[in-house]
Amino acid sequence: MPEALREPQADNVTGANPLAPAHLDVPSDLNVLDAHVWSRNTQRGDDGALVIAGLDARGLAEQFGTPLYVVDEADARQRAAETVAAFADAFGPLGVSTKVYYAGKAFLSAEVVRWMLEAGCAIDVCSEGELALALAAGAPATLIGFHGNNKSAREIAAAVEAGIGAIVLDSAQELERVAEAAARAGVRQPVRVRVNSGVHASTHEFLATSREDQKFGIPLDEVEAFVARIREHDSLTFLGLHSHIGSQIFDADGFGEAADRLVEVHARLLAGGPVPELNLGGGYGIAYLPSETPTDIRTMAAHIASHVSDACSKLGVAVPNMAFEPGRTIIGPSGTTLYEVGTTKTVRVPLDDGGNASRLYVSVDGGMSDNVRAALYEADYSVRLASRASAAGPALVRVVGKHCESGDIVVLADYLPSDVAPGDLVAVPATGAYCWSLSSNYNMIGRPAVVAVRDGAARTLIRAESVADLLARDAGLSAAVTDERP
Repeated sequence: MPEALREPQADNVTGANPLAPAHLDVPSDLNVLDAHVWSRNTQRGDDGALVIAGLDARGLAEQFGTPLYVVDEADARQRAAETVAAFADAFGPLGVSTKVYYAGKAFLSAEVVRWMLEAGCAIDVCSEGELALALAAGAPATLIGFHGNNKSAREIAAAVEAGIGAIVLDSAQELERVAEAAARAGVRQPVRVRVNSGVHASTHEFLATSREDQKFGIPLDEVEAFVARIREHDSLTFLGLHSHIGSQIFDADGFGEAADRLVEVHARLLAGGPVPELNLGGGYGIAYLPSETPTDIRTMAAHIASHVSDACSKLGVAVPNMAFEPGRTIIGPSGTTLYEVGTTKTVRVPLDDGGNASRLYVSVDGGMSDNVRAALYEADYSVRLASRASAAGPALVRVVGKHCESGDIVVLADYLPSDVAPGDLVAVPATGAYCWSLSSNYNMIGRPAVVAVRDGAARTLIRAESVADLLARDAGLSAAVTDERP
């Protein structure tokens, strides 16, 4: 690459840029990888390039192409095992068992299912496809839980016939559909009840209403009547209550409040029959930015256990067996996305004081088709140069994709070396959760490959989609395949 392309391309390369958000500090060294956000086996090699689990980012990009999702396998496995141990250790002294369901919606592939099973996790699914994948990957049906607010008759039948361990009921109509499907199959289907507890944890805000305006769950004051209907069906077995209070939650207070409310109902339900378990869901947060400090899973588990124990003690009931459904905290930090820079462009922005500042737009070969979270949730990410180190000064950048949308943003704001240029590789950490799961073919772009790296070796978890793959689904072309589902 001509050296001229590596010259600084943006103003404000010293000191903070006035366009930068308040949380974003100018890094003292743009080559440092903050352990908060990068997978545990990611570092810089001797020549400054990013190395993940012993593999150079440049080699990975050459072998698999970019964009590329890279999963640090040992990191994911370790986080899964640590999560299982954290809840077991927190609730073990209370004399109850714990079950950790890996929330497959975060990211699911056959290999990841096997990693989770080997770490001691069960599997949480919420569609026919996720159920089929989990079963095909070898997950015992009894270790699968099925979520969703609108499960089709087809999905319910498939789950019942497979003999899955739990279906989470979300409405009165669904209760009857599951009961009917189980009766037809001649089985007793274990079920949980998703409860709308009125607790919504989002940046530490709680809504104390009994009927929060959302699509999920049975309102707290209707749960007892709902469970009575379950118990009227010989084809259903009631396992217990389920709660999910939100996502990307940094502390345990919301979980504690939800536990207090659910335990009160749990205690009253005991008068009508057994209630063997309580499922407090997932939603634990991770650090996407160096400035973020979520509660670690062991501390979170201990806090929840204390709340459940105290609530049960006050009501004079035994602590039930517990279940949890983490996903992001296991697979999120294990993932990194690699992109190749295509163009850079300095944009001057007028300031309120009459001056102006500049932001360097760095366009990469992916975007909202492989990470739509910024567009959906204004999610923040960080970015670092991956193909080399640099001594250039910092430039405030916005990493954007190649799609026909002004909101096609991958990283809203971060600092990169001001000599970032076409042909460079950049890496975005903490992309293991929801990025591939939410990916699309917008602008007829194929979804990237997902590769696992471990001990200096890489293997494909999910292959990249080619143009031929996209054309094969178009029924107007001779190469198209038909959908044979009824």
